[in-house]
Amino acid sequence: MIITPGRRHILKGAAVLMAGMATGGWAGTALTRRNPLARVIIDNDFAGDPDGLFQLAHHLLCPSVEIPLIVGSHLPIAFGGPASAAAGVAKARDLLGVMGMADRPAPIAGAERSIASRGNWTTSPATAAIVREAMREDRTAPLVYAAGAGLTELALAWLAEPRIGPRVKLVWIGGGEHPELALPPPGPAETEFNLSIDPIAAQIIFNESDIAIWQAPRDAYRQMLFSAAEMEALAKVGPIGRYLKGQMDEMAAMLAKIPAFAAMPETEVFILGDSPLVTLTALMTPVQPDAASSTYIRKPTPFIEADGRYRDRPNGRPMRVYRTIDARLTIADMAAKFARYAG
Repeated sequence: MIITPGRRHILKGAAVLMAGMATGGWAGTALTRRNPLARVIIDNDFAGDPDGLFQLAHHLLCPSVEIPLIVGSHLPIAFGGPASAAAGVAKARDLLGVMGMADRPAPIAGAERSIASRGNWTTSPATAAIVREAMREDRTAPLVYAAGAGLTELALAWLAEPRIGPRVKLVWIGGGEHPELALPPPGPAETEFNLSIDPIAAQIIFNESDIAIWQAPRDAYRQMLFSAAEMEALAKVGPIGRYLKGQMDEMAAMLAKIPAFAAMPETEVFILGDSPLVTLTALMTPVQPDAASSTYIRKPTPFIEADGRYRDRPNGRPMRVYRTIDARLTIADMAAKFARYAG
């Protein structure tokens, strides 16, 4: 075999990787610390469904990525109250405390309201930090914006500094089904929740910006099923699992007081819908990094209408729309990392 400079680099990296694995030092090898797959800005509505806390805990235990910024996003006022971004930051700080990770970046609260209109917007406390990270010249790892909520914060950052567009890739848990790919879930038709948080922000990112998009729409993220029995088992392996199950229990108790939710039939599964953010940023194949066990199609980025529907745009920039997410890999890796952390 001819050893080209590219192959020599790959072989050298593989040798470092194998040496680290042989000594049990996978999480601390020079390879993972010096050459992360990506820098990942995490943006989620941590005061809402606890799936965002599962995703954050899992991401923080992934040595293949660097996390320079954690942003707490807002929820609709009817669901999260007037200060849900601040409440989300408090939840994220609690989790960091449970994990003993005070040295990780302190979470920052985003805006407490959606963008009022295309011509009426103001920056949030997180805007400058997002722009600063995107414009850094001292880091070579690509920047990924991993959003499990609305797109308010990324839209505000792009409006404040459009030059960040080519410098960041959005991985988004959100948006409804693309009609040619999947049907909506049974029941009354409704706008997908994360898109409904801030439709104008979604329109800015999809319709106007030049930001690359990997989308896990509702039909894809609903595949991330985690059974009640698995949840019980996870709670027994250490402090992270106990804390997260407690958050799920609190949410269930709150929903039980709301007649519309209390009337729903009980099932045996939870949807950890934000966990694909880990799959699509950290759980990549070696040598040619990609989320190879999850499937997607490439299509031109559509226009998003005011009601959340897509309008085809044949000349739109290419995007990925994920059709399946490797739930086995994601859930198994999460459980294994939580157990290893418990020691």
